[in-house]
Amino acid sequence: MLIIGIAGGTGSGKTTVARSVIDRLGSDKVTFISQDNYYKDNTRLSFAEREKINYDHPFAFDNELLIVHLKHLKQRRTVQAPVYDFSVHARSTHKTIELMPNNIVIIEGLHVLSDENLRDMLDIKVFVDTDPDVRILRRVLRDIEDRGRSIKSIHDQYLNTVKPMHEAFIEPSKKYADLIIPEGGHNEVGIQLLSILTERYLSGDRA
Repeated sequence: MLIIGIAGGTGSGKTTVARSVIDRLGSDKVTFISQDNYYKDNTRLSFAEREKINYDHPFAFDNELLIVHLKHLKQRRTVQAPVYDFSVHARSTHKTIELMPNNIVIIEGLHVLSDENLRDMLDIKVFVDTDPDVRILRRVLRDIEDRGRSIKSIHDQYLNTVKPMHEAFIEPSKKYADLIIPEGGHNEVGIQLLSILTERYLSGDRA
């Protein structure tokens, strides 16, 4: 089993890169995992308390559970991944995602390369490097259209947590990448290179 980690800042195009590689390799060959579903379970807290959590800090993620699930997949065991509901800042209590073991596992998320223990699980480490102006515009559109948030709340969160956490943790994690893909899903050459690298790795050619 080959495990690929794709990291990068908010709105960098991580998911687009992952989906593009999956399309090239074949969805039947790849298990896709979003780190966003592994936010810690804070259902014991009130909604007001959950709203105050810094969700851009590495500690916001339950990487211990994610690592356990990756180990189970490597053992060819099916796992039930949590589903995170951003509208209430909590995990769903009645829904999970069934992850089947496969030849290739792709996991994407902000802090896929920030955690040493998680990095150690990865065979190929990728960082999607996109201009900050492009990233924030994408985030604004996503948070308004998909999460029903106001411009003010997006503005405040970006200045208070998103930007500081990117500079403190996400950008420094780029040094651990085996492959850096500028401009995310628009970089056809980078996506093709990652796809070729994946195919060569699976064929046993590690040169």
